[in-house]
Amino acid sequence: MNLELRWRILLILGLTALCLFVIYPPSDKIHLGLDLKGGIHMVMRVKTDDAVKAEIDLSQERIRSALGEKGLAPAKIAADGLNAILLEGLDAARVGEIRDLLTRQFGHYVLSSPGPGRLRLLLRPNEESAIRDTAVRQALETIRTRVDKFGVAEPTIQRQGSGASADRILIQLPGVENPERVKDLIGSPAFLEWKLVKVPPGVLADQFRPPDNPDAVARMFGGKLPDDVEVLPQEMTTADGRPVQVYWPVTKSSPITGNDLKNARRTQDRFGAPAVEFVLTADAGRRFQELTRKYQGQLLAIVLDRKVISAPRINAVIAEQGIIEGSFSLESAEDLSLKLRSGALPAGMEILEERSVGPSLGADSVRQGVVASLIGSIIIVLFMLVYYRGAGVNATVALVLNLLILLAAMAYFHSTLTLPGIAGFALTVGMAVDANVLVFERIREELRHGRTVRAAIHAGFDRAFPTIIDSHCTVIIAGFFLYAYGTGAVKGFAVTLNVGIVANLFTALVVSRSIFDAELTLNPKKETLSI
Repeated sequence: MNLELRWRILLILGLTALCLFVIYPPSDKIHLGLDLKGGIHMVMRVKTDDAVKAEIDLSQERIRSALGEKGLAPAKIAADGLNAILLEGLDAARVGEIRDLLTRQFGHYVLSSPGPGRLRLLLRPNEESAIRDTAVRQALETIRTRVDKFGVAEPTIQRQGSGASADRILIQLPGVENPERVKDLIGSPAFLEWKLVKVPPGVLADQFRPPDNPDAVARMFGGKLPDDVEVLPQEMTTADGRPVQVYWPVTKSSPITGNDLKNARRTQDRFGAPAVEFVLTADAGRRFQELTRKYQGQLLAIVLDRKVISAPRINAVIAEQGIIEGSFSLESAEDLSLKLRSGALPAGMEILEERSVGPSLGADSVRQGVVASLIGSIIIVLFMLVYYRGAGVNATVALVLNLLILLAAMAYFHSTLTLPGIAGFALTVGMAVDANVLVFERIREELRHGRTVRAAIHAGFDRAFPTIIDSHCTVIIAGFFLYAYGTGAVKGFAVTLNVGIVANLFTALVVSRSIFDAELTLNPKKETLSI
C-alpha cells in the first residue's frame, strides 16, 4: 500500500470518527425547526408613530422645564400634529431669548413663528427617521431579550422589509408549549406612561368618579374636551364581581414613560396582593419628583398600552421608586415585570401574520419526511447494488459517509433542521449517486475499450472529474443565492443542500476512489471488476 493511499484511508477513518463524536448525542446537537417541532410564526409591525409621539411628549416636558427655570414659560405647550410642538402665549419682548435657548438645547427641531407670541418646533426629517429606525431596532432587541428570558430554544427573530416597510419583525418560536402566554409576552408592548388626570372644573380630585361612557367625559367639560386632554379606558370589577369599563380624562403628553425605567420586579402591595415595583433612572427620577411636588393632591394615571391600570392620588413627593397596583395575578405581575425589565417596547406592535403549528403536526412531518427519505435511500441503494453490483457497495459506503458528514456539520453549527432541510437531505442523496454514476459509467466505457482494471479506474475518475465539478458548482451557486436572498425555510434548504454537495465532492472523488485503490492494492493482478 503506497504512502498516499495510507494517508487517504487515515483521513477517511479520522473524519468518520470525528463526525460520530460531533453528532452524539444528536438530540442535543441538532434542533428541530418550527415546522417539525411545532410553535409560533408571526410577522409583527412596529407602530413607529408611537415612538415619534413619545419623543414629542418628552420634549414638551423638557421645554417646559428649561423655559420655566429662566422665567420664560409659555401659557400653553401642546403637540401640533405628530411631529411638532406649538408654544403659545410667549412674552413678545423675550421671544429672541426664547429662540436662542431652544436652538441651543433642542437643535433637533426646526423653529418657526406662525404668529405673534407663538413658536413652532418641527422635528427634523433625519431625526424623525432615526427615531423610527431606532424604535424598530430597540423593539427587535427587546423581543429577543423577552424570548430569551422566557426560555424558548432556537428562536428566529429578525427584521424584515426595506424602505417604508422596514418596520416589520419576523418571529419564529419552535417548541412553545403555551403559545397564548408567549404571544401576549411578545405582542404586548408594555408601553408604560404616567399621565395626569384632568378633573373637570369645580370637581375635587377626591370626589371625581370616572363615568362608564366616553361621551359622558366630554359632557363634564361642557361638551368638548380641552385640546391637551384625551380619554383612556380602565377595566374594573364591581363589588359583585361584574366587569365594567370606565373612562378617564388624562393629558395627551406623558411626562414619564417606560423608557425611563431602570428596573422592575414583582412585589406585594400594602394589602398583600401582587404588584409591580419600579425604579426610574436618575433623570426621570428628578422629573418625577418635580411632577409629584407640583401636582400633589391630584390624580396620576398609570397607563399601560393605552389602558389605565390605576389612577392614585399623589399624596407625597415621589422620586425614583414606586409601585404599580392593579388587578394582577402572580403570573400577570411576573409577566409585566419581565416586560418592563427587559426594556419596554418604544412603540406599539400589531400582528400582520400569525400561524401556529401544533406539535402533533410537526411530529407527523418528521415521521413522513424521515420515512420518505429512507424509502428513497433504500431504493437508490438497491438500484446501485443491482445495476453496478460490487461497485454499488462502494457507492453505498460513500453515500453513508456523505450523510454522516452532513449531519456532523449541522450538529457542529447547532443548525435547525426544517422540513425543507429534510428535502435537502433527499436531494443530496440523489446528487451523491449522480457523481458515482458518472464515474462508474466512465469506468465501464474504459473497460469496454480493453483497458486494464487499474487503468480504467484511474481514467474513469480523471475524465469524469470536470463534469462532476461543473455539475456540483452550478448547484452550489444556486444554493448560495437561495441562502443570500431567501428567508426562513428556504435558507434551511440552501444550507443543507450546499453542505451536502461539498460532502458529496469529497466522498465521490476521495472516498470512492480510495476504496477502489485499496481493492487494487489487496489484489494487484485483478483482471475483472464487478461493475
